[in-house]
Amino acid sequence: MKTIAFFNNKGGVGKTSLVYHLSWMFADHGIKTLAVDLDPQANLTAMFLDEERLENLWPDDEHPDTVYGAIRPILRGVGDIAQPHIEIVTRELGLIPGDLGLSRFEDKLSDAWPRCHNRDESAFRTMTAFHRLVQCGAEREAKLVLIDVGPNLGAINRSALIASDQVCLPLAPDLFSLQGLKNLGPTLREWRAVWAELLTKAPSDLPMPKGAMNPIGYIVMQHGILDTRPVKAYKRWMDRIPGVYREAVLDETITSLPQVAQDPYCLSLLKHYRSLMPMAMEARKPIFFLKSADGAIGAHIEAVRSCYLDFEKLAGKIASSAGIAFE
Repeated sequence: MKTIAFFNNKGGVGKTSLVYHLSWMFADHGIKTLAVDLDPQANLTAMFLDEERLENLWPDDEHPDTVYGAIRPILRGVGDIAQPHIEIVTRELGLIPGDLGLSRFEDKLSDAWPRCHNRDESAFRTMTAFHRLVQCGAEREAKLVLIDVGPNLGAINRSALIASDQVCLPLAPDLFSLQGLKNLGPTLREWRAVWAELLTKAPSDLPMPKGAMNPIGYIVMQHGILDTRPVKAYKRWMDRIPGVYREAVLDETITSLPQVAQDPYCLSLLKHYRSLMPMAMEARKPIFFLKSADGAIGAHIEAVRSCYLDFEKLAGKIASSAGIAFE
């Protein structure tokens, strides 16, 4: 089983929509997939489930069927993680639902990080809570776990990234995403190095993530297209992405830089499917599954087909990097 986190220090780039669509695409190709919502805003959960189901998941008292319910025994100091609930979306796709209450875990995780240096077993149990949650995907024979996290460099995201084998970086072609890369790259390297040191102090009987967090590439989201080329306003920033990615994320010395479209680290250039996204949200399905009954008529039909091909190609690249067969 491979675990991939989708992460950017900059919000609003379409990260959650990306995780949602890729989850459906992998499932559509017969790959058992588990989507895990570790963003305290729980937007991924809201994309998957209707309001009636959300009300049932988030009652006024306990939330046993969300990620918050699973980590609450640790938060209260009365035990280890509870068995997480997996919401069955399809036979090939499951979801560990998010919860706004997850934000309460931030302080607990912040406190646990330095205590791991003192070989504190309870601190290691706290730090590995997300890792042990996602391992439940093995119970559904999930081959792939996709993790959605919030846009920050806080303790929740550190724990989520430690639980990830690989990291995929969604970007927007703007100054803020480039600055996000400059913040994110050194932080990932620091977390990776510190966790490698902490592993030497960890209890031998506790399942521990390797904390590889290997960057597999970036995805440029929602850029404008004119005659198959990025419009000028976007191109200015897109031309800088390959260099910033190599310097900040990979810590590489730059010798020569390709254009984004030819960059091997660029997994995809995803268009902005403007009017189709609201339609998909209304129909509660991915853009590429929209039908004429959902309102996808005329020129929309070709856009839906194009969207499917775009995500299919992207999913194939991600599967290849994860060592998963993708027909």
